[in-house]
Amino acid sequence: MSLRKRIADSETVQNGFANLAAAYLRWVHRSSTWERHGFSEMERLVASGEPVIVVLWHQRLLMTPWFFPTHLGPVCSITSSARAGSMAGRIQTKFGFQTIAMSSHKRHVALSRAVLGKIRDGVSIGIAADGPRGPERVLSTVPLVWARTSGKRVFLVSFAARKAREAGTWDRMLLPAPWNNGVFICREWRRTVPRKAPPEEMEALRLDMQEALDALTADCDRQVGREPDWPR
Repeated sequence: MSLRKRIADSETVQNGFANLAAAYLRWVHRSSTWERHGFSEMERLVASGEPVIVVLWHQRLLMTPWFFPTHLGPVCSITSSARAGSMAGRIQTKFGFQTIAMSSHKRHVALSRAVLGKIRDGVSIGIAADGPRGPERVLSTVPLVWARTSGKRVFLVSFAARKAREAGTWDRMLLPAPWNNGVFICREWRRTVPRKAPPEEMEALRLDMQEALDALTADCDRQVGREPDWPR
């Protein structure tokens, strides 16, 4: 193993980077003015002990700690087992999140079993629906399957900030600056996923959730004076 890889895989290095990243995100949040819209129903459910499923785009993942009320109930995020995904999960644990790593070698049925076990234990689930590697803004059927199997309500979340730039990553991760103005928006996805929905109905529901999440994210952008960046 090369020295560079040993350093990158070092627990000490990874924890140090996670601490720095968490500190930066707290600075961004604390130094900026944020508006929150539409979170009351999700927060009511979580406070009552009812877990929910939270869905977002990978591009808007960075401010995840302020999407979900961890002071009201537990949440588990789905991350990639690759180095970048592992680091994202490590950062989220600094804010009280639980995590489950999604491995390309792990069968989806095993992942779903772990997720549904969390939900049965009263833990909400958060997922970037186009992660961990894209395609960008193409929603997977995974949150639909979990909603169908668990019967839990689904909430779409996103954020935008007036001063932000896009990273040169596959998802064009949005990187907000400190001393900023931003917005967090949450909307319930109110469609029902039938237990025995045929493939064509599942595809229609997938597109419906995808379009709803696109619209929500575009609304976030407009509220802070950004031009919506999708479709490109």
